[in-house]
Amino acid sequence: MSLPRFTPDALKANQALIDLLNSIAEQKQATPAQIPIAWLLAQKPWIVPIPGTTKLHRLDENIGAVSVELAPDDLRDIDKAASKIAVQGDRYPEKLEQIIGRSAAKNRFSR
Repeated sequence: MSLPRFTPDALKANQALIDLLNSIAEQKQATPAQIPIAWLLAQKPWIVPIPGTTKLHRLDENIGAVSVELAPDDLRDIDKAASKIAVQGDRYPEKLEQIIGRSAAKNRFSR
């Protein structure tokens, strides 16, 4: 299955976001994967990111995001820079989006 956000054209268009993450990671002496997790952790105390991985070294990397400190100025700068980048490509293929949409609606009303 091909994910639209990871097609060659979308990857090329989304390179600006990757560059932003790399730049922030370098400044914070972190990995690019740790920055979005640290950003989520800095939003609200009840937000808990749940990144998926099957690799132990990636789990260790993800846990390391807790040590990445993002000051209010950092968050403002990240938000400002990211708001100028339009992510290209849907998250899922159309058929999967339809299934997910139906599942979410069904689960919402079946409680």
